[in-house]
Amino acid sequence: MTDLNLPPYFADSLPGRAGWPIGMAHRGADVQRENTMGAVREAVEQGFGYIEIDVRTSADGKVVVFHDEQLDRITTGTGRLSHYTWDELSTETVLGPQPRHEQVSEPLVLFEHLLETFPNTRFNVDLKDRASAAPMAEILRRHRAWDRVLIAAFRDSHRRLFFDHIQAEDHTVASSAGSESVAQLLLAHRLGRFTQTVRRLRQRLPLHALQVPVRQGWIRVVTKRFVDACHRAGIAVHVWVVNEQEEMERLLAMGVDGLVTDNGADIAEVLAARGQWPQRL
Repeated sequence: MTDLNLPPYFADSLPGRAGWPIGMAHRGADVQRENTMGAVREAVEQGFGYIEIDVRTSADGKVVVFHDEQLDRITTGTGRLSHYTWDELSTETVLGPQPRHEQVSEPLVLFEHLLETFPNTRFNVDLKDRASAAPMAEILRRHRAWDRVLIAAFRDSHRRLFFDHIQAEDHTVASSAGSESVAQLLLAHRLGRFTQTVRRLRQRLPLHALQVPVRQGWIRVVTKRFVDACHRAGIAVHVWVVNEQEEMERLLAMGVDGLVTDNGADIAEVLAARGQWPQRL
């Protein structure tokens, strides 16, 4: 990772100190058990120090590690997760996407349990709903885990709600831009107004990273010029979801600061060849 004067989530980590790019396990290390304790444990065992997860909030205010609005795609349950209490959700089982795999059979998990179970792991947390903002801030405060989380969200309004619950005495929390901010920055880069736009966006919300795909439709998002512009502005660039070795190597040569992947074996091989694996913290 380039020295960008970033928060402790980046700078105090082993990869940060060593100048390493981050390898990030997408929802853990098993697509059949995405966002479960088992998937995160497997990622940690493979050598990951950073895990990308999604969170939603139950009817009784518990922060649950889960991607979809509906339970149906990967669990034994049906309907909206937010309509159920944690006691009800804890009886459901993750079986993976169709075709179902009965041998998977992983329970849903609370974010707080992941934080406690893996004290040396850092989490890239995608806030999937507005309701998660306040309880997430409280969990981080209770565990003094400010340096272990990067807050991300598709909607910048979700991030804004989270930071509204951050108090003056709390430590800096890392955060990446939402889709609206990313779109503004891409346009600003083309128009030669990148630095001014970064400054304006930072007046509204913290901005430490951009987490972007290689392409968005026909538009190539990640270019060497764009990565360099981000670095000059003190912004790390993480690219998702990268599963091919050749693409990993191309992006790392370009200078990106992190790769989000479903392919733990290949990213381990690529980074090990650079002397940058494992990344356990």
